[in-house]
Amino acid sequence: MVLLAAAVCTKAGKAIVSRQFVEMTRTRIEGLLAAFPKLMNTGKQHTFVETESVRYVYQPMEKLYMVLITTKNSNILEDLETLRLFSRVIPEYCRALEENEISEHCFDLIFAFDEIVALGYRENVNLAQIRTFTEMDSHEEKVFRAVRETQEREAKAEMRRKAKELQQARRDAERQGKKAPGFGGFGSSAVSGGSTAAMITETIIETDKPKVAPAPARPSGPSKALKLGAKGKEVDNFVDKLKSEGETIMSSNMGKRTSEATKVHSPPVNMESVHMKIEEKITLTCGRDGGLQNMELHGMIMLRISDDKFGRIRLHVENEDKKGVQLQTHPNVDKKLFTAESLIGLKNPEKSFPVNSDVGVLKWRLQTTEESFIPLTINCWPSESGSGCDVNIEYELQEDNLELNDVVITIPLPSGVGAPVIGEIDGEYRHDSRRNTLEWCLPVIDAKNKSGSLEFSIAGQPNDFFPVQVSFISKKNYCNIQVTRVTQVDGNSPVRFSTETTFLVDKYEIL
Repeated sequence: MVLLAAAVCTKAGKAIVSRQFVEMTRTRIEGLLAAFPKLMNTGKQHTFVETESVRYVYQPMEKLYMVLITTKNSNILEDLETLRLFSRVIPEYCRALEENEISEHCFDLIFAFDEIVALGYRENVNLAQIRTFTEMDSHEEKVFRAVRETQEREAKAEMRRKAKELQQARRDAERQGKKAPGFGGFGSSAVSGGSTAAMITETIIETDKPKVAPAPARPSGPSKALKLGAKGKEVDNFVDKLKSEGETIMSSNMGKRTSEATKVHSPPVNMESVHMKIEEKITLTCGRDGGLQNMELHGMIMLRISDDKFGRIRLHVENEDKKGVQLQTHPNVDKKLFTAESLIGLKNPEKSFPVNSDVGVLKWRLQTTEESFIPLTINCWPSESGSGCDVNIEYELQEDNLELNDVVITIPLPSGVGAPVIGEIDGEYRHDSRRNTLEWCLPVIDAKNKSGSLEFSIAGQPNDFFPVQVSFISKKNYCNIQVTRVTQVDGNSPVRFSTETTFLVDKYEIL
């Protein structure tokens, strides 16, 4: 098959768009198309007409014709199949089969025609492939746009971080009773003030938290964390012998997540005969580009009575939650009394609560996809550079009433690329080469220290640094549900009680 040209023309033979696949002058193609209507016999159905030199294979399309001009020795069956493909391509680009619509999308049609026929011969393509080829989707262009957007975001983040540094340095200086450093220009006073603020901040960190080694600005190798717990004498002696033989010893507690280490809590020192444990656990999943996929929080009040004379009591609950939690009492608790007066007591007031056992008297649940409910937002922005990836991570506390302790933000790292190069960091870090993770450790996040950032560089791709996992513990619960008073059923006399509040992470991921 040799296809000379493909054209869309009017019934009078006027060419609207024509694509020649062999060497042919404009006068020649216009003459062929002008002669085409005169060759058709009226009143008969045709699929092709012939002259001494060429064959016209055509299909009517409302007021227009789709015409293929071929040589006379071409295969008519193949010509008809090619014609059907051409006829299906036109509605893909033109909303109406009219002359002005065809003229408006003439170049789109020519590009599509070129995908069907090359040098007069049919290409083995279908309509879906033609659509893909003509879209000219460029991966390099997408990468360029993504890099440019990332650079713009990083510039904005750097501006915010610098502003936070200046504010933090001013607050630190005022806290120490010194004159706040000037930040107006780039002179020696501004440099001196900045260094003084940095020294003050470093001193505070070292004084408050001596357990974690301070991070060097540019470490040459993987940093080692201090031991989290004391070992027995036999274990210490064995470890010392291994060290003397030249073995590198890593603490067994390095691989433990802080959330796992904090799940076992010792009872409070002042544990009264009536003791309440208020515990909340959060499960949260966020997308790396923003948006809360799911957040679920479960809370419970556990009552423990160690003296049977306080078995017949009532708990006065204060519920200041405004997030819409769902409350549920124990089946043996008087639900009407709780609904009317926020009192937790047994349905039968003559009975007593169990003694020396933990009893769940009230539980609650919160499930939402509202982003404003996220207690701690994490933004991770990896951007590709010439030598690998520059990663910028920020956190921000959205619930000002919370105080999060022992916060650990764990970032996965590519394997076999060595230790990351830390640029800027608020807090401390640990690099676990066995688990290929970087742990960003923050002793406290509260209203005074509600945001911070970490920057590091390492070889890898942006997808290598997800999912980011977060763990923390708090002595303040998220939903503001507290027991304010405990009274006897008989006489309504007050009873001394103690409370232990814990807010833990079950799962906290940025995917």
